[in-house]
Amino acid sequence: MSTFRLGLVQLLSTANKHQNLQRASELVKKAKDLGSDVVVLPECFNSPYGTQYFKEYAEQLGGETCNRLSEMAKTNQVYLVGGSFPESKDGQLFNTATVWDPEGKMIAVHRKIHLFDIHVPGKIKFQESEILSAGNEMTHFETKYGKIGLGICYDIRFPELAMIAARKGCFMMLYPGAFNMVTGPLHWELLQRARAIDNQIYVSACSPARDTDASYVAYGYSSVVDPMGRVVARLDEKEDVLVTEIDLNQIQEARTNIPVYTQRRFDLYKDVSQ
Repeated sequence: MSTFRLGLVQLLSTANKHQNLQRASELVKKAKDLGSDVVVLPECFNSPYGTQYFKEYAEQLGGETCNRLSEMAKTNQVYLVGGSFPESKDGQLFNTATVWDPEGKMIAVHRKIHLFDIHVPGKIKFQESEILSAGNEMTHFETKYGKIGLGICYDIRFPELAMIAARKGCFMMLYPGAFNMVTGPLHWELLQRARAIDNQIYVSACSPARDTDASYVAYGYSSVVDPMGRVVARLDEKEDVLVTEIDLNQIQEARTNIPVYTQRRFDLYKDVSQ
C-alpha cells in the first residue's frame, strides 16, 4: 500500500486528566472520520507540561491512560501514537510515548531519550532532568504501511535518531513535541525540514495547542514535511485536527532525483546505524 492518511491531533490540554482523555478520544474519532489511518497525539497530552506536574499525573503502563489509548485505537481501527504521558516505573519517572495497533494492542513504547535541559538567559530555563529519567532505547515500529521511527520533542534536535531510523528502513519519523514560544518560532519547522532532507523521509511533529494562560506555553503549528523538505500541511496555534495523505512513492522519487542516500562515503566516516 503506497498511500495512507496521517492525522495529527493538536489537543488543548488542561489540568483535568479525565477531561484531557475524553477530549483526546473525541478528536481521535474526528481524525478517523476525516479518513486517518495513523493518528498522533501531542507530548504530555493527558496533563499540563512542566516538571511540577509530572509526579502528580504519572501512571504506570497499563493504567487509565493506556486503557483509554487502547480503546481509542480499537474503536477507531487506527494505529495510534499516544503522544506522551509521565510514566512511573521502578521508582523513576519517564516521558513516555506508547503506540497502539488497530486492535488496541500496544506495539511500541518510547521513553524520551534526550531530556529537555536548556537555559536561554532572559527567556527560558527548563530542566526535565530535575525529575525525569532518560530512556535508553531507540524506537521503530511496524505498520501495514511500513516501518516508522518515533522520538519525543527534544529528540528531534539529535539527527542520529532519524538517520539510524532511515538506514534501518523507516519511511517516517514522528515526534510528539511541545516546543515553546522561544524555541518554536526559531526551530520547530526548521528541525522537521532538516531531518526530512537529511534522510529523504517524511517527518511530522504534533504539538499541543497553545494556551497562553498555562505555565508553559506551547507553540503549536503541528505539521507534516515530505522527503524533499516541503511543508505539505500545517496547523496554526489553536486546537484542531490535521489530516494529510502520505505518499510513499515520494521517498523513492526524492532518492532517485537527488541520490545522496546511496552516495554517502562510509569509507571516510562512520555509518551511525551500524
